[in-house]
Amino acid sequence: MSFTDRKKNMSSLQDSKTHGHSKPKAQVSAQVEQEILRALQDLSFGSVEIVVHDGRVVQIERKEKVRFN
Repeated sequence: MSFTDRKKNMSSLQDSKTHGHSKPKAQVSAQVEQEILRALQDLSFGSVEIVVHDGRVVQIERKEKVRFN
């Protein structure tokens, strides 16, 4: 998935409904959005974990795997 595709997916996540939860949708700050996109940039193998407490992003972890043929 390209970086542009990831950014589009991020936008669609922000636009999605609350999925039955009564709590209003939390807004993601521009800084948090940039950090998530930065964590995804150039990631070929690995994962990005976003930790949320009380509807707020409090931590972003990037785990990258380096694979050899």
